[in-house]
Amino acid sequence: MDFYAFHLMPWPHLPPDFEQRHDSAWIWPPTALYDPARGEGLYNRYLDELEYAETLGFDGVCVNEHHQNAYGNMPSPNLMAAALARRTKRVKLAVVGNALPLYDPPLRVAEEWAMLDVLSGGRLICGMVIGGGPEYYSYGKNPTHARAMFYEAHDLIMQAWTQPGPTEFRGKFWQLRYVNPWPRPLQKPHPPIWIPGAGSLETLEYVARKRYAYMGIPYFHLDVFARNFDLFREACHKQGYTASPSQLGYLAPIYVAETDAAARAEYEPHVTYFVQKLLKGLLITPPGYTSPRSMLKILDAVKKKQFMASCESWDDLEKGDFIVAGSPATVRDKLFRILDRLGAGNLLALLQLGTLGAELTRKNMDLFAREVMPALRARYGSAL
Repeated sequence: MDFYAFHLMPWPHLPPDFEQRHDSAWIWPPTALYDPARGEGLYNRYLDELEYAETLGFDGVCVNEHHQNAYGNMPSPNLMAAALARRTKRVKLAVVGNALPLYDPPLRVAEEWAMLDVLSGGRLICGMVIGGGPEYYSYGKNPTHARAMFYEAHDLIMQAWTQPGPTEFRGKFWQLRYVNPWPRPLQKPHPPIWIPGAGSLETLEYVARKRYAYMGIPYFHLDVFARNFDLFREACHKQGYTASPSQLGYLAPIYVAETDAAARAEYEPHVTYFVQKLLKGLLITPPGYTSPRSMLKILDAVKKKQFMASCESWDDLEKGDFIVAGSPATVRDKLFRILDRLGAGNLLALLQLGTLGAELTRKNMDLFAREVMPALRARYGSAL
């Protein structure tokens, strides 16, 4: 099993009445609520936390891409990965991911990721995503083309990385007379590919067909994770092979304190901020973005209150395993139960959430690395 420290780099300074005055933290929250002076300190603090993960023995760190929102202030995760490449030596750098249809042309993704792979000495993991529904409003992209653009962008990047250039690319959305990127990735034939998903059947089938790794998007009930992972295994079986645990990743908010009571006292206000403010508007989806069968699947989870934003109390969060919080022994046992059920070979630990401050984040990281991670390595095997 590999252990990754995942960071969203959220904005923790929304006003107390934000959710009463604003209907979304995505697409249109007023830019007046963002303070660049505070942002400077936050970016450097968040990068420090990811760098600290290397000293604690994590196998990798994760950054991701979102636009025009308070939930995650990383419109360019590649910039963050570049900063981390120079300040770390061992950890894998997982960019989870670049929203391929938002790049015009996606050849730019091939170039930037090749730079990162070379700069880091071959430590890059490439997360390819379609992009969330809100992003298609933010960037003015036609959502009905999202999946077709994603497939074509993927093919262009693979051609750029694996075929000696210059070559020519003629697609529906992009036509390039010269595909000839300098540099090319250090890892051969290309860096590992992760594709996150919230349960879209098309995504599950595509990842299985390509034999890539499927990373489950968080904030859903554990039953949703289990169902999606089972569907992925079925899709792999239809392709004629058995899915490896390394092809599955479980991403979850995790908080460790000295006792269960301390964990709740320290963590609950920050989770509440996250659920009530930052998740508001996450599921805004333009017509045509998702196929009818996949949309029905997601709506069913929301209807059954299997999405984190439906939680109204700490008990709701714990019952659905939307969070994993408690003493080291409690967190360890919860993760044993969850990982045994899911069979995932990658644990993506979201160790900072919402307004959780620097001191408590470091404490959480320390306790997880010292008191929980060794037991998980002993049970599931070590990548180190």
